[in-house]
Amino acid sequence: MRFRFKNRYASRRNIDMTPMIDCVFQLLLFFMVASRFEEEAKVSGEGALDAHLPDAVAAMPMVMRPKEMIVNVNSRGEFYIGGEMHSEAQLGERLQRAELNNPGNQPVVIRGDERSDWKYIARVMSLCNQAKIRDYRVAVLPPDEIKEGGGP
Repeated sequence: MRFRFKNRYASRRNIDMTPMIDCVFQLLLFFMVASRFEEEAKVSGEGALDAHLPDAVAAMPMVMRPKEMIVNVNSRGEFYIGGEMHSEAQLGERLQRAELNNPGNQPVVIRGDERSDWKYIARVMSLCNQAKIRDYRVAVLPPDEIKEGGGP
């Protein structure tokens, strides 16, 4: 006579492999896509840079506007930047260099003596236009700072 033993734990021995197979396929797909991006980066030249970049301890991304350049014009029509007198040609070169360093983003403030001829201030404005600097303005005293007699 043959005896059959019912094993109560027989149903617990079967392991569902579906979730594990799903995970394996997802990992496989991820690594296939990632390796494809790496190959494309190598082909386009973006992946590797054969250059030794300099260290810059104080380098920061440019998130602020550059410091405005202040051009002072005295009553004799002389141009000053940072306390140094510049000829018209030197001022033009300085404005060109400022525009090259900060393309489309260099502000200029023109401060002219009230006794100077307007032609000198207009000349600075013209030099700004030649240097392709569009952000320039003429500084004046606000009305509340003007004293009796017309002067500061």
